[in-house]
Amino acid sequence: MDILPVRRAILSVTDKSGLVDLARFLVDQGVELVSTGGTRRLLVTEGLPVRSVREVTGFPEILGGRVKTLHPAVHAGILADKDDPSHLAVLKDLGLAPFDVVCVNLYNFAQAVEQSLDDRRAIEQIDIGGPTMLRAAAKNFHSVCVLPSPRVYADFMAELATHGGVSLAFRRRMCVETFAATAAYDAMIAEYLQRA
Repeated sequence: MDILPVRRAILSVTDKSGLVDLARFLVDQGVELVSTGGTRRLLVTEGLPVRSVREVTGFPEILGGRVKTLHPAVHAGILADKDDPSHLAVLKDLGLAPFDVVCVNLYNFAQAVEQSLDDRRAIEQIDIGGPTMLRAAAKNFHSVCVLPSPRVYADFMAELATHGGVSLAFRRRMCVETFAATAAYDAMIAEYLQRA
């Protein structure tokens, strides 16, 4: 599909710059928001309607927050090819809904390294769910728009306001930015572990 309508978004960010403006814009466009932990708390504090990931998955956050979004109710919604009727049928049969926007940025591992945390504390700053959602959304850019950084929010909002959806060209650009960001993140972790 060339223009992707936006009806449902998942937001889970460490860097909350511009998040409230983005979320408010999405709500004004009639988009359902789903979110995790601190991201959700901020949006609720701002008076925005947002469902918790737990409501979507029916499963609590566990292992001290290590497992939140790693669930089929999240990832099927991200990875479903909206041009494939069999994918949409599976979602319908399972009572799941697709996501149109995945807005995620990662735990600040660089900050953990700068603080000279011991290995056990530093590795807790290695994001697992975030890169998994980012990579899934980037892989499925034909059906999902991924937003890997606050830097792209204004362009995304302009896209949506101009086209009533998100163009394939913009989604592809976000895909490239996302894979570059996750590759750099993994490279930083590998470099840290080699030095440690």
